[in-house]
Amino acid sequence: MTDRVVTISEAAAFQIKDMMKQNEEEGSFLRVAVKGGGCSGLSYGMGFEQEVNEDDRQDEQHGIKIIINKEDAPILSGVKIDFKQSLMGGGFTIDNPNAIASCGCGSSFRTAKVTGTPENC
Repeated sequence: MTDRVVTISEAAAFQIKDMMKQNEEEGSFLRVAVKGGGCSGLSYGMGFEQEVNEDDRQDEQHGIKIIINKEDAPILSGVKIDFKQSLMGGGFTIDNPNAIASCGCGSSFRTAKVTGTPENC
């Protein structure tokens, strides 16, 4: 894959690798996805998968093999995934330059071209 769709920070990569180890998923692919739903219409998904589909784009960052469905790529283009730790705990943050509206929870959004299917929170 020549064009990078998402960028994963070192902090996020460290956390993802730790989660892979804890879940015995070393060597798996990290799937970054978009699905309908959430307060604003779309929500993010991340998970581990063993196989690549023929309609997936592939990348590798910080030793993590990343797969993204080609249909999700335009919506995720330019996304930055980070991991923030604070006294209140930690979590992944997703900065999407394509989002024109997002929910207070930070995990739901919509873009100018894709509104998804909003749900009640």
